[in-house]
Amino acid sequence: MKAGIVGLPNVGKSTLFNALTQSYAAQAANFPFATIEPNVGIVDVKDPRLDKLAEVSNSQKKIYATMKFVDIAWLVKWASQGEWLGNKFLANIREVDAIIQVVRYFEDPDVSHVEWKIDPLRDIEIINTELILADMAQIEDKLPYLHKKAQQKDKDAQLTYSALKKIYDVLEQWKLAIQIQDQLTDAEKQIIKPYNFLTMKPFLYVLNIWEDQLCEASKIYDQFKDKVPWDLVLVSAKLEEEMIGLDEDEKKEFLSDIAQNCNKSPQQIPTLNDLIKTAFDRLGLMYFFTSWEKESRAWTIKKWTKAPQAAWVIHTDFEKWFVKAEVVNWQDFVQAGWWHKAREKGLVRLEGKEYEVQDGDVILFRFAK
Repeated sequence: MKAGIVGLPNVGKSTLFNALTQSYAAQAANFPFATIEPNVGIVDVKDPRLDKLAEVSNSQKKIYATMKFVDIAWLVKWASQGEWLGNKFLANIREVDAIIQVVRYFEDPDVSHVEWKIDPLRDIEIINTELILADMAQIEDKLPYLHKKAQQKDKDAQLTYSALKKIYDVLEQWKLAIQIQDQLTDAEKQIIKPYNFLTMKPFLYVLNIWEDQLCEASKIYDQFKDKVPWDLVLVSAKLEEEMIGLDEDEKKEFLSDIAQNCNKSPQQIPTLNDLIKTAFDRLGLMYFFTSWEKESRAWTIKKWTKAPQAAWVIHTDFEKWFVKAEVVNWQDFVQAGWWHKAREKGLVRLEGKEYEVQDGDVILFRFAK
């Protein structure tokens, strides 16, 4: 699953990508279009639950769930009309599963803003407008033809027209199409898939703040949380980039010092992990665990996945060989102290083919060839 990072020039987009991927793959520069071709990186979704499972199982290896992030070139006004390679960049956005829009809240006289003034809500409106216009352009020429075919009792045309008209009506109100996804029937959702609408993708807004604004992060969040059309997280991309190369203990100590200076707990300081976990959730993803001496691992699945399909993620043959799943909640597993003790305490359940895997389940699959 891929999340695309977009934004106006000089908002810290490439800096954020570098921090996420723990690299300097993306050029961060004080001029537009330092990024032309997308940069791609795979990022661990760090989860302390897996750390505890690995500790209890005395695992030799620990493998986190992962996400793919794509650093896409800056968008500008009139991108939907092809301005400054806009068509190319919009096409890159169509290839991702979720959109992470970076907006700037930090002030820096050495880094110019394309709109000359810091205004996160205006920046969000500019990007959203270009995405909305691009989607409208996909629809408007098709509606008259589909309407005519629908009147001739063409069932596919009726279904397509109904779905596209609902989407076009909400786009005309300058709203994102994803805001009416619950109003579309399953059949309508299926028939519009080939359109791959930009505004139907899950959104996440990242407010990029300066290090000296971290102490006020909760106030800044409260100021904007109800003014953006989707989820919001705060990150100091520059600070995160400066921590590239530090190991986990060094990062924790560094962030603890910041939290102490702010008179806050470390959990109150926003970090990249908050962004990664929120992006993971916006994609409708979750994970279950396997935990043994050899390896403890998080396996990525869609929410509401049933046990046989979860087994398929481990090995494609496991779905057809599936018989039962031994399931225990990760906390019960940790508190019990491993599989045999969890079984002795009656904490392990036997689940069948209809069981919907829950986030945080520790599972042992049983098979029969």
